Amino acid sequence: MAAKKAKILILGGDGIGPEVMDESVRVLEKSLEGSGLKLDYEKDLAGGCSIDQHGIPLAPETLKKAKKADAVLLGAVGGPKWDALPHEKRPEQALLGLRSGLKLFANLRPAKILPALVTASSLKEDVVGGIDLLVVRELTGGIYFGKPRGIKDLKSKDQGPKSKKGFNTEVYTTTEIDRILRSAFDAARVRRKKVTSVDKANILESSILWRETATALGKDYPDVTLEHMYVDNCAMQLVRNPKQFDVIVTTNLFGDILSDEAAMLTGSIGMLPSASLGAKKNRLGFAQGMYEPVHGSAPDIAGKGIANPLATILSCALMVRYSLGRDNVAVRLEKAVEKALEDGFRCGDIFEEGKIKVGTKEMAEKVMERL
Repeated sequence: MAAKKAKILILGGDGIGPEVMDESVRVLEKSLEGSGLKLDYEKDLAGGCSIDQHGIPLAPETLKKAKKADAVLLGAVGGPKWDALPHEKRPEQALLGLRSGLKLFANLRPAKILPALVTASSLKEDVVGGIDLLVVRELTGGIYFGKPRGIKDLKSKDQGPKSKKGFNTEVYTTTEIDRILRSAFDAARVRRKKVTSVDKANILESSILWRETATALGKDYPDVTLEHMYVDNCAMQLVRNPKQFDVIVTTNLFGDILSDEAAMLTGSIGMLPSASLGAKKNRLGFAQGMYEPVHGSAPDIAGKGIANPLATILSCALMVRYSLGRDNVAVRLEKAVEKALEDGFRCGDIFEEGKIKVGTKEMAEKVMERL
């Protein structure tokens, strides 16, 4: 029987993105051997490299390719080179364009501390040991997309002659809230069956609607425990007692902040993957998604061969699980990463005395050996 084929769009991005992507794809290919699945790759530009080539962070043709792909692998985008550009032309707009264009409304960011890295966290071992939580962030609504927005001059006599005001709008509909909450409840059902819905319902009307919708929806999931938590308290609890959380679900803005906080509990943001999913199914019958590491483009170490590829490798594992339907391969890939770390191999961002320091290519090879 002929092997199934999946079409993957690779957007290496900026800084260390292309080099960690190249090594991660090598590991991905190795992990899929014997799985009955072949990958058909297409490469394109997004972010700062697209600005340099096309004058815009995301070309329309690139978005068309993304829509036709079964999944998208994205490296980090951005860097100081493009910091002076207007907001609407910066590399990060490629992310927003891909998320909205592909209708990827759910961003899943797991934060799991591996036993081999428990000492890398800045928190005490008894606080972080055993952390295994998932942040589900709403991705296409809220203050990042709400209108009106902008910066305007103020002409009031009470203001100075050059005064301005900046404004953004936090907007959510019941439909947007319902679908992201269902994603969280469904995820909790295959984990430890607890959802923490995070809002600011004591202040914001959008959060009042969020909480009302979550409470009503919770009745459809009697096997899952639902709790509500204000965002400021959640930020504190993540540091005080992170092991109390299973699945955290929240808005675009709050999720952006809390997911990075959760990431740093594990010791290195360079270790964590993410998946962005929508309702659309790909040609294989699974979720069309975009997969990317949580870390940035780190232009200061780009091209030196020392960047940590593990977050991108683990993002490939999420792609294999959610978009390619090969959970057994994803598990093997994740266990190979864990074994490489147990055997003492470390890139610079997670290096500690007594371990074996390796570069990007070497770390990828150590993972492949353990597959």
